[in-house]
Amino acid sequence: MRSINVILKKYKLGYILFSLMFMAFMMPTPARSAPKKKTKKYPVAIMTFSERGSGMKGKGANVSDLLFAGMVENPFLYLVERAELSKIIKEQELNLSGLVSQETAIKVGRLVGAKILITGSVFKVGKKIYIVAKIISTETGKVLGKSANGTDEIDVLALKLAKSLGKVIKDSAADLFGPVVTKKERITTLKTATKGKKLPTAMISIVEKHIGKSVIDPAAETEMIFIYKAIGGVTLDAKEGKKEDAEIFIKGEGFSEFARKTGKLISVKARLEVKVLDKNGKIIAIDRETVWAVDLTETIAGKTALQEAAAIIASRLLIKLAK
Repeated sequence: MRSINVILKKYKLGYILFSLMFMAFMMPTPARSAPKKKTKKYPVAIMTFSERGSGMKGKGANVSDLLFAGMVENPFLYLVERAELSKIIKEQELNLSGLVSQETAIKVGRLVGAKILITGSVFKVGKKIYIVAKIISTETGKVLGKSANGTDEIDVLALKLAKSLGKVIKDSAADLFGPVVTKKERITTLKTATKGKKLPTAMISIVEKHIGKSVIDPAAETEMIFIYKAIGGVTLDAKEGKKEDAEIFIKGEGFSEFARKTGKLISVKARLEVKVLDKNGKIIAIDRETVWAVDLTETIAGKTALQEAAAIIASRLLIKLAK
């Protein structure tokens, strides 16, 4: 009798466990929330505005500070600290005025890692105050303008302008920063341009260095080889391959160097020079490119810049080499 009771207890326990497992299996799985899309941020530097007219002394700096305050919380912008910007301008012995030339503005912007530089002027006509701002792209050189005017206090006008400037930068991103060419698009364009042609077997060797830091792996050489193979070309290893099997030799030298740290952003400048030689050592093509990159780490910024420089050169060079 005891054995029957034990069997029944085990049966009931097994039934309960099975029921619980079945219910858990049948319960709907909670939907996974879609990953949040990362907001694209644009590094912006605001220079001190120039001022003119009676009662305007000191208003240029006030306007710049107010614009900073009005734009700092914009999720699409990363603002360079005003004190850091002033320090760089002083070091470079540049004019701090809002009337700074476009070339100087681009130079300053690149030094601080800003893709956008905002300059301008503030003046008074009668009872009206005018604030005129210029939005300068350090990538394309494109210049856009925006202004605010009225009899309101200068802080009201500046904060109103700050909102407008943020909208203009976001809405005009394509004009200010140029089209972003993906690796896939670049390769597709090259395949179309070299269709029906053949690339010579190449041995690619690009030496690179980052001033003040050791290079773990060559970003420019890797990028050039990748693109060359992606469009149907054959490459030989520069160390282990047989030189006599190569039809051309693509040689280059690249370097990257620290430019400036602004807050968490680090800007790096890179230059890459490439030449193509035939079997007899004759130079048949040459190209060069300078690229700026901004990142949170110096190493990644340097590699990104050299990689982009190699991709840009490949886009021009490989079309010439295909026969």
